[in-house]
Amino acid sequence: MRLGVLDVGSNTVHLLVVDAHRGAQPTPQFSQKTELRLSEAIDANGNLSEAAAAALVAAAANASREAKELGCDEMLAFATSAVRDARNGAEVLRRVRKESGVDLNVLPGDDEARLTFLAVRRWYGWSAGNLICLDIGGGSLELGAGTDEEPQVAVSLPLGAARLTRDWFIADPPSKQQLAALQEHVEAMLAVPAKQLLAEGRPDRVVATSKTFRTLARLAGAAPSSAGPRALRVLSRTGLTQVTAFISRMASADLAELDGVSVGRAHQVLAGAVVAGAAMDALGVSELELCPWALREGVILRRLDWLTST
Repeated sequence: MRLGVLDVGSNTVHLLVVDAHRGAQPTPQFSQKTELRLSEAIDANGNLSEAAAAALVAAAANASREAKELGCDEMLAFATSAVRDARNGAEVLRRVRKESGVDLNVLPGDDEARLTFLAVRRWYGWSAGNLICLDIGGGSLELGAGTDEEPQVAVSLPLGAARLTRDWFIADPPSKQQLAALQEHVEAMLAVPAKQLLAEGRPDRVVATSKTFRTLARLAGAAPSSAGPRALRVLSRTGLTQVTAFISRMASADLAELDGVSVGRAHQVLAGAVVAGAAMDALGVSELELCPWALREGVILRRLDWLTST
């Protein structure tokens, strides 16, 4: 069947169209991204702004039209932390449904972690053994650990790169004091979850997903996107330390000139690096392997599992 997946994230609204059936790798046929930066459109009262809500309605309506034109049998539409955490999130969802016809399902943070873990597990298979998965989004950090397809531990923390940049960095680049304060905050937030993730013993494989990790790995010398999804990409703690020291002195406009850094996310990369480093330290790992599959693929796989079980 042909599935459309509409992912309303903290940075982008992404429509992915795939041809898929149970037991086969979902094959992408179309991809369209609209950068809305919803996590940066939260006002002082915690509400998503009127302009951002209107832009979301337009993006959802456009995605719905594209999915129909491409012959999708079904469109799975979901929203993550930016809409989930907004005080007016329910109102925005009603507006999207009324004006675009798209029924957005808000994923709880722990479900994000579970579905991302499922995608990573399916990518690597059972040979990955005791697996830990990390995903830095715009609004939250998802963590999962376990030996099965369903993680024994699934945690979502408000440590997304866009959220932290908005809340902790005043200058561009931030001062040493701002950076140190953020590092202390992230380390404190990760202390207990890290112990939970390690409760089943040392991991056989620690895997990272998401644009933030891909950017950091590229800055540390990993293969470019042109090498394809199956190219081995790793991010070492040593490489991340060097990257963090380098980019901490750069304004986002200069950082955006570097290979692998998108203009729209350049200002978030440093906060993402802080989270990545603190997570690696808390887990006691020296290297992460990057997985090309993440939440969207997890949503597709879960849907296919459900279809074949009914």
